[in-house]
Amino acid sequence: MNDLEKMVSFYCGDLGLIEHHRSESNAPPEGNHTGISGSRRTLVFIGFENGHRIELVKYHEPTSASRDEDMIREGTNHICFNVDDIEKLQADLTAKGIEFVTDPIISFRADGTRHGIVYARNPEGNWIEFIE
Repeated sequence: MNDLEKMVSFYCGDLGLIEHHRSESNAPPEGNHTGISGSRRTLVFIGFENGHRIELVKYHEPTSASRDEDMIREGTNHICFNVDDIEKLQADLTAKGIEFVTDPIISFRADGTRHGIVYARNPEGNWIEFIE
């Protein structure tokens, strides 16, 4: 992660999550649970009031590796959010300058219920999926 504050602003300001807490983490020379010896990083935990959390990690040492932009490579990951109105969400986030990869794709299931899906990227290029 390059710009931790920009990412916190995106998730908390634009998407409406809450910053729960932050901490500094310094691994000993022999390493810790990450297996990265001597790493120094800032951790920011964001999420919903009483629900799931996302951990944003800014490595100060060693610095983060460059991004692989290929969505179809093995190990690719993304975050997915369930939303009530995918078209309204896209309009609201587009107005805030968030760029979407596609327009929402809306379909109807056999029982008549509506289903929608759309992908965007956060400020550092990570894929975000929204499902209605």
